Amino acid sequence: MEQRTTEVISSPEAHTAPPALEVSGISKSFTHRRRETNVLNNVSLKVEQQEFVSIVGPSGCGKSTLFHMIGGLVKPDAGTILMNGKIVTGQRGEISYMPQQPALFPWRTIEDNVLLAGEIKGTLRDGAREEARHWLAKVGLSGFEHAYPHMLSGGMQQRAAFLRALLAPQELMLLDEPFSALDALTRSEMQRWLLELWEENRRSVLFITHNIEEALLLSNRIYVFSGRPGSILHTVDVPFPRPRRDEITDSPEFLKLKRQLSQWMREEQAKNGKQPSK
Repeated sequence: MEQRTTEVISSPEAHTAPPALEVSGISKSFTHRRRETNVLNNVSLKVEQQEFVSIVGPSGCGKSTLFHMIGGLVKPDAGTILMNGKIVTGQRGEISYMPQQPALFPWRTIEDNVLLAGEIKGTLRDGAREEARHWLAKVGLSGFEHAYPHMLSGGMQQRAAFLRALLAPQELMLLDEPFSALDALTRSEMQRWLLELWEENRRSVLFITHNIEEALLLSNRIYVFSGRPGSILHTVDVPFPRPRRDEITDSPEFLKLKRQLSQWMREEQAKNGKQPSK
């Protein structure tokens, strides 16, 4: 399948440093019981330095498989993956990752969970605990440093899991539908919280979501995937200035982009008999 790219709104910027992530011509298939399934076909995308990029697409289109390849857990059949201009195809330990569920270790305190990535990597610095407590306070978890995960609500656990990824030594963060298990109110609160935290930290982020409004609110750019085998159908540069506020979701330009993305998603998900999230 040939990759098609449609720019809805483009806001080009000069980028002098190499991209935080560059995926070029990635394809992948799996064989089970002598039957081959094509999962990804000729996928190319970029995350520039300090950029927040989202992927939306129907279920089963290979988004999580792409994350596994970026993380070095699965090797592509074709294509290359670069981070900061260096080929890292098939290499592990180059990214920090936040899954759909918090995945906090129940026997470790919240503070120890937050510090886990640096501990595993062997990069904990003097003052790391003080830094962790600073960030825990900023996300409303002051006083829970020595609590255990079962003592926290779902939203609080997600904040701790995000901090674990944020404080990891790797520069690139992969967020795989981190808010999908939350109720609508908590999800909205987490979106606002993530916006504020990202504005302060400006890590390079690749984010998977099925929620179109969430993608528009958070992202600099959105890649729209086709159904399986997944390929990039459209690329949308999100034009809204930062810092962003909730009010932009009612603006005519935001609603126009939301309608366009919803139409593309409906066209793809109709093939699977599913409706896109709003």
